[in-house]
Amino acid sequence: MTDFRPVRSSHAGADLEGLLLPLGPGPRPGVLIAPTIMGRSDLELGFARRLADLGYTAMVADLYGKVGLPREQCRDAMNALLADRALLQERLLALLEAFRAQPEVDAGRIAAIGYCFGGLCALDLARTGADVAGVASFHGLFTPPGNRDGTPIRAKVLALHGWDDPMAPPEAVEALAAELTAAGADWQIHAYGKTMHGFTNPNANAPESGLQYSATADRRSWSALENFLAEVLNEIEAT
Repeated sequence: MTDFRPVRSSHAGADLEGLLLPLGPGPRPGVLIAPTIMGRSDLELGFARRLADLGYTAMVADLYGKVGLPREQCRDAMNALLADRALLQERLLALLEAFRAQPEVDAGRIAAIGYCFGGLCALDLARTGADVAGVASFHGLFTPPGNRDGTPIRAKVLALHGWDDPMAPPEAVEALAAELTAAGADWQIHAYGKTMHGFTNPNANAPESGLQYSATADRRSWSALENFLAEVLNEIEAT
């Protein structure tokens, strides 16, 4: 990880350490990455490297204040944040501002993306009305927070979803569409058939639990992300 620079911040007693790339001249449009339930890992660092290759400054966020925890401890940390969505949203906003302040980041051109639990985090950041150009959720959780009714969503929203994901069944997809519409969002939902939860993670291999990597959905969703970021971060003209 020598190619990354730590970005340290604190929130509500948690000492957080994001990892930022690249370290070269800036500023560049920024992409904040919210990780899966397992916290910051090589999976998200790989996505950050791909984004850096595309010309963005990327930072993998630390949501828990600890990394490398066993799954059960990660689940406990995630559930604590899910039980207090206002606290989670405040943490996301604090991480966003820490990222925005970095010299490698163009403060006026920032997007956020997330995976699984991180997908919910990306959506919650948009639900706060945060000043970000766009958010993208990969196989994210769609559970509404219950504390942001009536808050306009300013960010453009992209949800990349496996239709056979048991963690976000079709009725949850329809509910998300209704929620985003009511909030006035510019939104897209891409649903991939014969695709389960975790479709971007090559190590996901538990179809009996609804968890399965899909090379096709992985490729399609990354292509959709590239187009989305190019649009919202003003790399191309929106059509």
